[in-house]
Amino acid sequence: MNTTTANKRALLKSLHSTGCFVIPNPWDIGSARYLAGLGFKALATTSAGFAWSIGRPDEAVPVESVLAHLRAMAAAVDLPVSADFENGFADAPEDVAAHVALAVDNGIAGLSIEDTSRQAGARLYDIATATARVKAARAAIDATGADVVLTARAEGYLAGRPDLADIIARLKAFSEAGADCLFAPGLKSDTDIVAVVQAVAPKPVNVVVSTPEFTVARLAALGVRRISLGGALARAAWTGFMSMADEIATGGTFGSLGGVVASATLNTTFQR
Repeated sequence: MNTTTANKRALLKSLHSTGCFVIPNPWDIGSARYLAGLGFKALATTSAGFAWSIGRPDEAVPVESVLAHLRAMAAAVDLPVSADFENGFADAPEDVAAHVALAVDNGIAGLSIEDTSRQAGARLYDIATATARVKAARAAIDATGADVVLTARAEGYLAGRPDLADIIARLKAFSEAGADCLFAPGLKSDTDIVAVVQAVAPKPVNVVVSTPEFTVARLAALGVRRISLGGALARAAWTGFMSMADEIATGGTFGSLGGVVASATLNTTFQR
């Protein structure tokens, strides 16, 4: 490892300035190093993938564990790593700011903040509160002096409020509050993606892909700057594991072993 944290942060910043790039989502050090070896230019953590790897559901991992995970992931590869930092693990803007500062200290090159509340009966923060939280995250990053990319997420589609006008209003407010990149998970149609891209231009937009109909070329043509996969790669790994384990447990057969990667291949892959 010889790439400095500052260089990683500069690279992630530059990737958002032009073109379109894929930022896949590893869930542990092994998956991060494998993706780095494929030539991707940056990586992003997945809260869901990490949670499943330690036997917990998404959104049920304490901030202390997430911070340790971010430190390990950032140190594991020469690529910039952006953090899925959920909702900042707090409601109040000042508490979000404190957690963001801790995340930056762990060597990440970027992080995202959601407008999702964990409070019962209030799945989304109101737009004023959500915007204040983004503004606090921006101020916390700036106070560290680190050039960390801040992504702000409008979670309406995932929270059961698929109101594109409200989502766009939130993203525009987040942009004005200092977000470098805007993200609305759940966008499915070309029309909606273009509407978001145009609404926040010239700020870059991230689109998460979880179904097979999109391609990098198609999303790039729509003006998308960054493409992520969320927990999809982790789910793919779990699909293979669960299928094989279920076959053994329920059928007493081992047919799935016929298609697994060889130990020698994995040893070569991770040889340092």
